[in-house]
Amino acid sequence: MQVAVRDGTTTSTVDAIQKLAESEDLLNKRRGLLEKKIAAELNKAKEYQKKNNKKGALAALRQKKMYEGQLEQIDNSLARLGEQRAALENLSAQAEVINALKVGADASKGAMKAMKIESVDQVLDDINDANDQMKQIQDALAMPTGLGAEMDEDDLLQELEELEDLEEEHLDELKHEAASVPATRIPQQALPELPSAPKTQAAPAKTPEELELEALEAEMAQ
Repeated sequence: MQVAVRDGTTTSTVDAIQKLAESEDLLNKRRGLLEKKIAAELNKAKEYQKKNNKKGALAALRQKKMYEGQLEQIDNSLARLGEQRAALENLSAQAEVINALKVGADASKGAMKAMKIESVDQVLDDINDANDQMKQIQDALAMPTGLGAEMDEDDLLQELEELEDLEEEHLDELKHEAASVPATRIPQQALPELPSAPKTQAAPAKTPEELELEALEAEMAQ
Protein backbone atom coordinates (compact mmCIF):
# COMPACT_ATOMS: atom_id res chain seq x y z
CA MET A 1 0.00 0.00 0.00
CA GLN A 2 1.45 3.38 -1.00
CA VAL A 3 0.70 6.85 0.44
CA ALA A 4 1.31 10.02 -1.60
CA VAL A 5 3.12 13.02 0.03
CA ARG A 6 3.36 16.68 -1.00
CA ASP A 7 6.58 16.47 -3.02
CA GLY A 8 5.10 13.79 -5.21
CA THR A 9 7.26 11.02 -3.86
CA THR A 10 5.76 7.91 -2.34
CA THR A 11 6.47 6.03 0.82
CA SER A 12 5.19 2.87 2.36
CA THR A 13 2.53 2.85 5.02
CA VAL A 14 5.02 1.80 7.67
CA ASP A 15 7.36 4.67 6.80
CA ALA A 16 4.46 7.13 6.86
CA ILE A 17 3.36 5.93 10.29
CA GLN A 18 6.92 6.25 11.56
CA LYS A 19 7.21 9.78 10.14
CA LEU A 20 3.97 10.84 11.82
CA ALA A 21 5.15 9.39 15.13
CA GLU A 22 8.43 11.35 14.87
CA SER A 23 6.49 14.56 14.19
CA GLU A 24 4.29 13.92 17.21
CA ASP A 25 7.36 13.39 19.37
CA LEU A 26 8.89 16.66 18.18
CA LEU A 27 5.68 18.60 18.83
CA ASN A 28 5.34 17.11 22.30
CA LYS A 29 8.84 18.32 23.16
CA ARG A 30 7.91 21.77 21.82
CA ARG A 31 4.75 21.70 23.89
CA GLY A 32 6.65 20.94 27.09
CA LEU A 33 8.99 23.88 26.46
CA LEU A 34 6.05 26.25 25.90
CA GLU A 35 4.40 25.13 29.12
CA LYS A 36 7.56 26.03 31.03
CA LYS A 37 7.70 29.46 29.34
CA ILE A 38 4.05 30.10 30.14
CA ALA A 39 4.65 29.26 33.80
CA ALA A 40 7.73 31.53 33.86
CA GLU A 41 5.84 34.53 32.38
CA LEU A 42 3.03 34.01 34.90
CA ASN A 43 5.53 34.12 37.77
CA LYS A 44 7.04 37.32 36.30
CA ALA A 45 3.62 38.95 36.17
CA LYS A 46 3.01 38.07 39.82
CA GLU A 47 6.39 39.50 40.87
CA TYR A 48 5.78 42.74 38.95
CA GLN A 49 2.35 42.98 40.51
CA LYS A 50 3.85 42.70 44.01
CA LYS A 51 6.25 45.54 43.15
CA ASN A 52 3.42 47.64 41.72
CA ASN A 53 5.11 47.47 38.32
CA LYS A 54 1.97 47.42 36.21
CA LYS A 55 3.80 47.88 32.92
CA GLY A 56 6.10 44.92 33.53
CA ALA A 57 3.19 42.75 34.65
CA LEU A 58 1.22 43.53 31.48
CA ALA A 59 4.23 42.74 29.29
CA ALA A 60 4.69 39.36 31.01
CA LEU A 61 1.01 38.56 30.54
CA ARG A 62 1.20 39.47 26.81
CA GLN A 63 4.16 37.14 26.37
CA LYS A 64 2.29 34.42 28.28
CA LYS A 65 -0.72 34.88 26.00
CA MET A 66 1.47 34.51 22.90
CA TYR A 67 2.93 31.25 24.22
CA GLU A 68 -0.56 29.98 24.97
CA GLY A 69 -1.57 30.65 21.35
CA GLN A 70 1.41 28.65 20.13
CA LEU A 71 0.53 25.88 22.55
CA GLU A 72 -3.00 25.73 21.15
CA GLN A 73 -1.64 25.41 17.61
CA ILE A 74 0.61 22.57 18.70
CA ASP A 75 -2.33 20.79 20.35
CA ASN A 76 -4.31 21.08 17.12
CA SER A 77 -1.40 19.73 15.10
CA LEU A 78 -0.95 16.83 17.51
CA ALA A 79 -4.63 15.97 17.19
CA ARG A 80 -4.41 15.90 13.39
CA LEU A 81 -1.22 13.85 13.43
CA GLY A 82 -2.76 11.37 15.87
CA GLU A 83 -5.86 10.96 13.73
CA GLN A 84 -3.78 10.47 10.59
CA ARG A 85 -1.51 7.93 12.27
CA ALA A 86 -4.48 6.00 13.68
CA ALA A 87 -6.11 5.95 10.23
CA LEU A 88 -2.94 4.66 8.59
CA GLU A 89 -2.49 1.99 11.27
CA ASN A 90 -6.09 0.91 10.70
CA LEU A 91 -5.55 0.78 6.94
CA SER A 92 -2.34 -1.17 7.43
CA ALA A 93 -4.15 -3.73 9.58
CA GLN A 94 -6.95 -4.02 7.03
CA ALA A 95 -4.39 -4.45 4.26
CA GLU A 96 -2.77 -7.31 6.19
CA VAL A 97 -6.18 -8.96 6.57
CA ILE A 98 -6.92 -8.54 2.87
CA ASN A 99 -3.53 -9.95 1.92
CA ALA A 100 -4.10 -12.96 4.19
CA LEU A 101 -7.53 -13.53 2.65
CA LYS A 102 -6.03 -13.26 -0.83
CA VAL A 103 -3.35 -15.82 0.02
CA GLY A 104 -6.03 -18.15 1.34
CA ALA A 105 -8.19 -17.66 -1.74
CA ASP A 106 -5.25 -18.34 -4.07
CA ALA A 107 -4.38 -21.49 -2.13
CA SER A 108 -7.99 -22.67 -2.36
CA LYS A 109 -8.06 -22.07 -6.10
CA GLY A 110 -4.83 -24.01 -6.56
CA ALA A 111 -6.15 -26.90 -4.48
CA MET A 112 -9.40 -26.99 -6.44
CA LYS A 113 -7.53 -27.05 -9.73
CA ALA A 114 -5.45 -30.00 -8.58
CA MET A 115 -8.52 -31.79 -7.23
CA LYS A 116 -10.92 -32.17 -10.16
CA ILE A 117 -14.32 -33.79 -9.76
CA GLU A 118 -13.28 -36.60 -12.10
CA SER A 119 -10.33 -37.36 -9.85
CA VAL A 120 -12.57 -37.46 -6.79
CA ASP A 121 -14.98 -39.86 -8.50
CA GLN A 122 -12.10 -42.08 -9.56
CA VAL A 123 -10.72 -42.20 -6.01
CA LEU A 124 -14.13 -43.14 -4.61
CA ASP A 125 -14.55 -45.85 -7.26
CA ASP A 126 -11.14 -47.28 -6.42
CA ILE A 127 -12.06 -47.38 -2.72
CA ASN A 128 -15.34 -49.18 -3.45
CA ASP A 129 -13.57 -51.70 -5.71
CA ALA A 130 -10.98 -52.39 -3.02
CA ASN A 131 -13.73 -52.94 -0.45
CA ASP A 132 -15.54 -55.37 -2.77
CA GLN A 133 -12.36 -57.35 -3.38
CA MET A 134 -11.66 -57.54 0.34
CA LYS A 135 -15.18 -58.84 1.00
CA GLN A 136 -14.78 -61.52 -1.67
CA ILE A 137 -11.50 -62.63 -0.11
CA GLN A 138 -13.07 -62.82 3.36
CA ASP A 139 -16.02 -64.83 2.03
CA ALA A 140 -13.66 -67.23 0.25
CA LEU A 141 -11.63 -67.76 3.41
CA ALA A 142 -14.79 -68.45 5.42
CA MET A 143 -15.97 -71.27 3.09
CA PRO A 144 -15.14 -74.90 4.14
CA THR A 145 -12.48 -76.60 2.05
CA GLY A 146 -11.17 -80.18 1.48
CA LEU A 147 -12.85 -83.09 3.29
CA GLY A 148 -15.14 -80.86 5.29
CA ALA A 149 -16.73 -79.50 2.14
CA GLU A 150 -17.52 -83.03 0.84
CA MET A 151 -19.25 -84.33 3.99
CA ASP A 152 -22.95 -85.13 3.70
CA GLU A 153 -25.29 -83.99 6.43
CA ASP A 154 -27.10 -87.37 6.36
CA ASP A 155 -23.83 -89.13 7.17
CA LEU A 156 -23.34 -86.86 10.16
CA LEU A 157 -26.87 -87.56 11.42
CA GLN A 158 -26.34 -91.33 11.07
CA GLU A 159 -23.13 -91.10 13.07
CA LEU A 160 -24.93 -89.15 15.76
CA GLU A 161 -27.63 -91.87 16.01
CA GLU A 162 -24.96 -94.56 16.35
CA LEU A 163 -23.40 -92.66 19.22
CA GLU A 164 -26.77 -92.41 20.95
CA ASP A 165 -27.35 -96.19 20.53
CA LEU A 166 -23.98 -96.97 22.04
CA GLU A 167 -24.75 -94.74 25.00
CA GLU A 168 -28.07 -96.52 25.62
CA GLU A 169 -26.40 -99.95 25.43
CA HIS A 170 -23.82 -98.83 27.96
CA LEU A 171 -26.52 -97.66 30.35
CA ASP A 172 -28.40 -100.98 30.00
CA GLU A 173 -25.24 -102.92 30.86
CA LEU A 174 -24.70 -100.83 33.96
CA LYS A 175 -28.29 -101.44 35.11
CA HIS A 176 -27.94 -105.21 34.52
CA GLU A 177 -24.72 -105.38 36.54
CA ALA A 178 -26.28 -103.43 39.38
CA ALA A 179 -29.30 -105.82 39.52
CA SER A 180 -27.11 -108.99 39.64
CA VAL A 181 -25.06 -107.93 42.69
CA PRO A 182 -26.66 -109.35 45.98
CA ALA A 183 -27.53 -106.85 48.61
CA THR A 184 -25.41 -107.18 51.79
CA ARG A 185 -26.64 -106.05 55.13
CA ILE A 186 -24.26 -103.87 57.05
CA PRO A 187 -24.18 -104.95 60.67
CA GLN A 188 -25.30 -102.31 63.04
CA GLN A 189 -22.59 -101.35 65.44
CA ALA A 190 -23.51 -101.17 69.05
CA LEU A 191 -23.32 -97.72 70.46
CA PRO A 192 -21.18 -97.25 73.57
CA GLU A 193 -23.09 -96.78 76.76
CA LEU A 194 -23.06 -93.30 78.13
CA PRO A 195 -21.83 -92.88 81.69
CA SER A 196 -24.67 -92.54 84.12
CA ALA A 197 -24.95 -89.43 86.20
CA PRO A 198 -23.86 -89.81 89.81
CA LYS A 199 -26.70 -90.35 92.16
CA THR A 200 -26.94 -87.86 95.01
CA GLN A 201 -28.91 -88.44 98.14
CA ALA A 202 -31.27 -85.73 99.24
CA ALA A 203 -30.33 -84.04 102.50
CA PRO A 204 -32.81 -84.62 105.32
CA ALA A 205 -35.14 -81.77 106.13
CA LYS A 206 -34.15 -79.56 109.04
CA THR A 207 -36.36 -79.30 112.07
CA PRO A 208 -37.83 -75.99 113.20
CA GLU A 209 -35.44 -75.95 116.13
CA GLU A 210 -32.43 -76.32 113.88
CA LEU A 211 -33.66 -73.53 111.68
CA GLU A 212 -34.22 -71.28 114.66
CA LEU A 213 -30.76 -72.10 115.99
CA GLU A 214 -29.17 -71.19 112.68
CA ALA A 215 -31.05 -67.87 112.65
CA LEU A 216 -29.86 -67.12 116.17
CA GLU A 217 -26.26 -67.90 115.31
CA ALA A 218 -26.46 -65.63 112.33
CA GLU A 219 -27.89 -62.80 114.42
CA MET A 220 -25.16 -63.15 117.07
CA ALA A 221 -22.50 -63.15 114.42
CA GLN A 222 -23.55 -59.69 113.20
